[in-house]
Amino acid sequence: MQPDYFEFYHLPETFRPDEAALKRAYYALSREHHPDFHATASAEHQQQMLHMATLNTDAYRTLSNPDLRMAYILSRHGLLEEGKQELPAEFLMEVMDLNEQLMELEFDADATTVRRVEDEVNVLFDTLEAGIEPVLAGYEMLPGDTKPQALEQIRTYYLKRRYLLRIRESLAKFAARS
Repeated sequence: MQPDYFEFYHLPETFRPDEAALKRAYYALSREHHPDFHATASAEHQQQMLHMATLNTDAYRTLSNPDLRMAYILSRHGLLEEGKQELPAEFLMEVMDLNEQLMELEFDADATTVRRVEDEVNVLFDTLEAGIEPVLAGYEMLPGDTKPQALEQIRTYYLKRRYLLRIRESLAKFAARS
């Protein structure tokens, strides 16, 4: 099981952590557990400090990055397991046209079409971001019995966002060609 990075830093589980508090906790633990400060200790103690320093680095790297943090929280709640990656049918229908346009760009990557598809993807992104922001911002304050529903919304957002990012990557390749 993955360690609880929020507990490690004595922070509440949130999608919008206090960045300054996160950084302070990271630096404090970096000083406390840095292997160089324990060079004269026993081999066992040195190994423990190396483990703690690695845990600190992994925790900070994960929690300081919004995408990694979101995936981490969803994983901890069992929402990114194999078989739970399906996207809502209405979203798939919405992006089917974009996928067809991407296939057409394989044969004719003209700049006008690339820009038009980019604009469509940007509108979807903006709508997606605007819809989830209140959920992300208010997650920490939700009563425990409503958090599972919020996490499901966030999981759907996360999967949709990843899908749209893949489309953006494809568009970037076509833009480079045109």
